[in-house]
Amino acid sequence: MWNEGPMTFTANGAIGAKIRVKLTAGSSTTPPQVEIAGAGEQHIGVTLYGVADGALVAVKGRVPGQIVEMTASEAIEVGDPIYGAAAGKVKDTSDGSAIGYAIEAATATGDIIQCIDEAILSTTAATVSVADAGTFTTEETVEAALAEIYQGLLTAKGIIPIPTPAFDSAGVALAAFVSADSVTGGYCVTAKGLGIRWNNHATPGPAVGIKVMVPPDADITADMVLHILAAKTGATIGDATTFTIGAYNNTVGDAFDADSTFGGATDAMVGDATAKDVQHVTRTLALADLAAYPAAMELTIKPTNGTLGTDDVILLACWIEYQKKLLTA
Repeated sequence: MWNEGPMTFTANGAIGAKIRVKLTAGSSTTPPQVEIAGAGEQHIGVTLYGVADGALVAVKGRVPGQIVEMTASEAIEVGDPIYGAAAGKVKDTSDGSAIGYAIEAATATGDIIQCIDEAILSTTAATVSVADAGTFTTEETVEAALAEIYQGLLTAKGIIPIPTPAFDSAGVALAAFVSADSVTGGYCVTAKGLGIRWNNHATPGPAVGIKVMVPPDADITADMVLHILAAKTGATIGDATTFTIGAYNNTVGDAFDADSTFGGATDAMVGDATAKDVQHVTRTLALADLAAYPAAMELTIKPTNGTLGTDDVILLACWIEYQKKLLTA
């Protein structure tokens, strides 16, 4: 057994005082070689003094809870978890697993500070660093990265596309729009404006109807939101058009016509917006009314009575936005 202080090793390269060291792989010297531990690396102990390459060096071995002096590579505050830094020093910027806690502050690189040696390998995700070789995150610890991932998963939005309706709610196939004093909507085939168009009638209708499936990843403990893109042919301030939405669930085990509507009116379009400008209106579908997969949702859509007087309105697109849930199977 070699003894020059706590433990004696052979220096593999020049090593300064109060520097973290690790065993040299494949060492064949007697006593074995140690070398400077790098950033994020664990170490077997800290040198008590500096030596030249090949000299014997005393190393204070790691003992959980002992106080040991180490060399700082940056400013460190009292109580900070410390990590292995380059050149055998320590830092409070996460890198690998934490190796202890600072009980003395460092103001600059090269300061010698007292630390409590504590190999923190798996006590908490907050003390394990993320290498992030693919540069996917700016977070530095497993705890923060997991929080970022779950925040993304739990707030991710899903989209249920709603195809352009082909029938009205009376079961009549839609035809091409005819500009006349007609209550019935029809396909608008104007260049770049394909959609469903209604004349400027006080009581347009009937509504157009469509059915969509409830996705298996839909979290029905959160509201869904129906979105509509629409445009008016004019800029009449009094035509602050809204859309009346009918929403009905088809759920397993219930009659297909058992549900009452949980729709209602969207918010209003801007009446005096520039003619043909695309506008965005929404209607919240309350979580209390939503059905879980497997289920279908039937929707009917029409301009609200009394909100068209001078301008025609064109339904350009619609979709439902929902919050996704974490799937466990």
